[in-house]
Amino acid sequence: MKKTAIIFISILAMMMMLVACSSNETKGNETEKKGNKEEVAINPVGELPIVDETMTLRMFAPQYASIENMETNLYTKWLEEKTNIHIDWDLVPNDALNDRKQLMLASGDYPEVILHGALTPEEQMRYGKQGVFLPLNDLIEKYAPNVKQAMESLEYLSQSITAPDGNIYSIPMVNECYHCTYPNKYWINEKWIKNVGLDIPTTTDELYTVLKAFKEKDPNGNGKADEVPLTGATEETMWGGNFAAYLMNPFIYNDADTYLRVQDNAVSLAANTDEWKEGLKYMNKLYSEGLIDMGAFTQNADAVNQLANRDSDNVMGSITTALISYAFSTDDQTPRHKEYVTVPPLKGPNGVQQANVQESVTSGQFALTNKATEEQQIAAIRLVDFLFTEEAVLLQEYGPEGQGWRKAEEGELDYDGNQAKYTQLPVEAAQTHNNGWEQIGPSLRTFEYRASFTAPEDPLAEGGYGTRLHQETKKNYEPYGTTEAYPSSIFIDLEDSSEAAQLKTTIGDYIESNLAQFVTGTQDIDKDWDKYIKGFKGLQLERYLEIYQQAYDR
Repeated sequence: MKKTAIIFISILAMMMMLVACSSNETKGNETEKKGNKEEVAINPVGELPIVDETMTLRMFAPQYASIENMETNLYTKWLEEKTNIHIDWDLVPNDALNDRKQLMLASGDYPEVILHGALTPEEQMRYGKQGVFLPLNDLIEKYAPNVKQAMESLEYLSQSITAPDGNIYSIPMVNECYHCTYPNKYWINEKWIKNVGLDIPTTTDELYTVLKAFKEKDPNGNGKADEVPLTGATEETMWGGNFAAYLMNPFIYNDADTYLRVQDNAVSLAANTDEWKEGLKYMNKLYSEGLIDMGAFTQNADAVNQLANRDSDNVMGSITTALISYAFSTDDQTPRHKEYVTVPPLKGPNGVQQANVQESVTSGQFALTNKATEEQQIAAIRLVDFLFTEEAVLLQEYGPEGQGWRKAEEGELDYDGNQAKYTQLPVEAAQTHNNGWEQIGPSLRTFEYRASFTAPEDPLAEGGYGTRLHQETKKNYEPYGTTEAYPSSIFIDLEDSSEAAQLKTTIGDYIESNLAQFVTGTQDIDKDWDKYIKGFKGLQLERYLEIYQQAYDR
């Protein structure tokens, strides 16, 4: 009995010692883990690196075919060295980004960071409401002074990223491309105008006179009636190619998208007004007399390019497009492009003169998911804030100094005639590169930054195309920017977003279909106008206006 008791006591003591050792080991491990966590300290705002020791963040982004390898990319390496944040890439081919994004978010298998997600307002609201996307408001306020400053200095930015619930779920790419802000340009052959003895048109009546002379007076001088006075293409294939956007604006504002306008804070439809009817009559007159290309409603950019580059004589009198480079290569091998200049917005019969204006914000790119820890959230928003610096933007787009760019020398002038900051260097053409991200992720490219590069003095010389676009925009479109545009970046309430999208599609299709029929003469504008107006009632126009008015008022 005594021996049994002694053995039992010995075993019990050994077990207690093991438990104690195990407990001490567990405490030691917990202390070690806690210590490791504390070691990954985040440095104060404005200091680099962002973290003392390397932190890994998994990020979703597209793999562009033109970039060799995002892991070994020089910009990736530079960014990781600067911040101490290692990027574990979750890449998808760019043309499959949207499908993969939808599947990823629906399945719950997503990373801590979406770096470049092309996130629609609906997606931001839906996944924000579900808790998949984290609100960024407090993080921006505490840790992102560059993003905060951009929101304060760019009036449209805060509005374009704030959801109806007051939260910010995504940070976009801000790209203030000056000439892109006025995409509905009209380019006309100045040589032809001189050949027919006229001047650049300033009114709708003067344009009619010019186009009629193009058709009847053989401005290309080949003795053939082969001239196409005015051409265009579908907006889907040629940016700014929709001729009706330019030609309707002298009568009433036409954004060729929502077909809405804003006057005195009231949202209304442009396409059911007397002014719209007069614009249709004007375009029908041009079309019926053969002054507008018959293919302009349906042809793509390739068809325009073929028309403009016929081997023999030039047959293209004018074209509606944001970029004349859709029609011609802007080099000395194809000097035909030098004959074209832009025409300012025409003045209509009632004195209306306005240019379409396009906002500079893309869809949301960056978002934080609920997979991110508190430390990862802070580090990630700090990284985005660094991406908003001019240094980061410059290297992201052009690569290391001395390869795609250099500092401007004294006397080199920028696009506004001031001392330039940077000079872009010629880069040997190649299918791929590995020195930058191009334009992946959130970033801030302001008008000032984009204009700070050395501008070639001759806008018609090779390499002077950017100068040409800048000058044409500054002279002929910026002074006439409309004040009636409905802001394209406004959020629609989530419960209304699907209905709004459906109404926008059906009403837009109805307007575009009837516009084509009225202009081409398939429908008679006077006889069929009342029927056209009545058709809007069945399309729930009142509800469409109500939704967009509520969004605008908010």
